[in-house]
Amino acid sequence: MSTTFHMSLPCLSIKATKIFYIHNIGATLGRNTENWVDINLFGNQLTFIKAEKFNFNSPNYVFEGKILPSFHFGIVLDINVWEAIYAKLRNKNLHLVEENNFLKDKSGEHNSFFIKDPNDYMLEFKCFKNPENMFT
Repeated sequence: MSTTFHMSLPCLSIKATKIFYIHNIGATLGRNTENWVDINLFGNQLTFIKAEKFNFNSPNYVFEGKILPSFHFGIVLDINVWEAIYAKLRNKNLHLVEENNFLKDKSGEHNSFFIKDPNDYMLEFKCFKNPENMFT
């Protein structure tokens, strides 16, 4: 059985959220109203619900000398899709954190970059050198 995740998050603007995920990331639009939207992010369901201003106290952490956001969510892609989306997003005027390689020459080695969406969420894109080592 194939599984997907569903995540529901508050957002400030349905319009800005749709523009970011559909036009910039390349996700597809699902069911939606004026107050909520489903986004198909590589087969996973993100639901954004219009809400008042919210605040997540998001302390950062250090991993292999890099400061990373502790509050984030993301998607693991194969290398070809990852490279294409990274190249596409690098050329846009978006809050993009440059690519990093983590756990070099170790189990779990992966490339990663972060991008901030219009709701101030940090979205991570990862690709593993050996996908079978994702959990080892």
